[in-house]
Amino acid sequence: MWKYRETALVILILGGLLGWYVYHSQVTGSHKFHLGLDLSGGTQLVYKADINAIGSANVADSMNALRDTIERRVNIFGVAEPLVQTETGGTLAGESQQRLIVELPGVTDTEKAIAMIGATPVLEFRLLKPGKTAPVEGQPLKNADELFDPATVTGKNVERAELQFGSVKQGGLPNEPMVVLHFNPEGTTLFAALTKNNVGRVFGIFLDGVPISTPVIREEIPSGTAVISGAFTPDSARELVRNLNYGALPVPIELINTETVGGTLGGEAVKDGLLASLYGIGAVILFMILWYRLPGLLASLALMIYIILSLAIFKFLPVTLTAAGIAGFILSVGMAVDANILIFERMKEELKAGKNTRDAIHDGFARAWLSIRDSNISSMITAVILFWLGTSLIKGFALVFGLGVLVSMLTAISISRTFLLSLGIAAEKGFSRWLFTSGISRS
Repeated sequence: MWKYRETALVILILGGLLGWYVYHSQVTGSHKFHLGLDLSGGTQLVYKADINAIGSANVADSMNALRDTIERRVNIFGVAEPLVQTETGGTLAGESQQRLIVELPGVTDTEKAIAMIGATPVLEFRLLKPGKTAPVEGQPLKNADELFDPATVTGKNVERAELQFGSVKQGGLPNEPMVVLHFNPEGTTLFAALTKNNVGRVFGIFLDGVPISTPVIREEIPSGTAVISGAFTPDSARELVRNLNYGALPVPIELINTETVGGTLGGEAVKDGLLASLYGIGAVILFMILWYRLPGLLASLALMIYIILSLAIFKFLPVTLTAAGIAGFILSVGMAVDANILIFERMKEELKAGKNTRDAIHDGFARAWLSIRDSNISSMITAVILFWLGTSLIKGFALVFGLGVLVSMLTAISISRTFLLSLGIAAEKGFSRWLFTSGISRS
C-alpha cells in the first residue's frame, strides 16, 4: 500500500510541475503552442505542379524535392512555423494532379506571400537531339521538346551553386563570370554516366525554359560539377547563384488558389476551441464523479494529468494545433475516460460477486485490459490511416487523436490504478464499499 501511495504522490508532484510549466511557458511566451493557419491567421497558397516532363517513377521524388526547396526559400524570410506540403488530388477529367500547399501563419498580405515564393528559377538539363542545331543562348524556345531530349540529371540533383571567374585555361575568357553547379552524390553519379555516354553531344542548361548555356560534352566529367558560362555580368551571375542556392525548382509550378485567414477570425477560433474543450472536459468530469463516485473522482484526477501530459507533448514535439486538431483532442478526452468506464464496470461485477474493494480493483483492471487494448489498437489503426491518406486538415486531427489515445492508455491503466490502490481500502460492506459502486445502486 505504501509503495502505491509514494508512487501516487510522485505522480501528483510531477503532474503539478508539468502543469506549471505548460501554463508558465504559454503566459510568458517562452514556448507557446504552435497554432495552425486557421487559428493564428495567415495565407494559404495552392500551386499546381507541372509533371509532364518527368517520368511517373520520379514524380514522388520530384515533389518531395519541390517541397524541400520551397520550404528552404520560405524559411529565408523568417516566417514563423511555415507549413509546406504536397498533395495528390483528382481533376474533373479523372487524372491525378500534383499540388503544393504553402501555409504562412501571420502573413495576411497575399501579394507579399506570393512574393515570398517568388519567381524561383526552374533549372533543367537537356541533350540536343542528333541532327539538330543548337539554339541561340538566352532566347526563349517554343519547340524545346523538338530539339532536346530530357537528361537523366535534373534540377533536384543540384546541391549548390557558386560564382567563379573563368580563365583561358578553363576554356573561357579571362575574368569571365561563370556559375558552377555542384551536384549531390546521386547527381554526381548520373552526371558522370551522362557525360561518358554522350561525348560530342550538346548539353543544354535551361533556366525557366530558356537555354542559358549549350556547351558540347568533350569528355566524361566525374567530379560532379557543371559550368554555366555565357553573357553574364558579375551582378547577373551573382543573382543567378543566389536564386539557385535559394532553391531551383525541379518542376514548374502554377498558382491556382489563394486563401487568407484574418487574425481576428483565428482568434475567435482559438476562443471557441478553448470553450468547447472546457465544456467537454467539465461535462466528462461531472459525469464521472456523479456516476462512479470515488473511482470517478480519481479517474478525473488522472484525466487532468492526461490533459497536462498531452499539452506538454504538443509543446515539446511540437504539434501544430488546428481547429481539427483541437476537435481530435476533445475526442481523445472521451477516449481517455472510456477505458476507466470499462474498468469500473468490471469492478462493479467483482463487487457484486462478493469480493472486497481491493480485490475488485485488481481483478477489474485485469479483466478490462484485453477490451481496452483491442479498443485502443483499433483507434490507433484509424489514426494512422487518416494521417497516411488524409489531407492537411485530416492529418492534424489524426496526429492529435493518435497521440491522445497513446497517452490515455498510460493514464487509464497505470495512473488510475495507482490512485485507487494507494487508498488501501479493502471494504466488504458499509459506506466505504458504497463509494466504489456506481449509478443509483445502494450496494
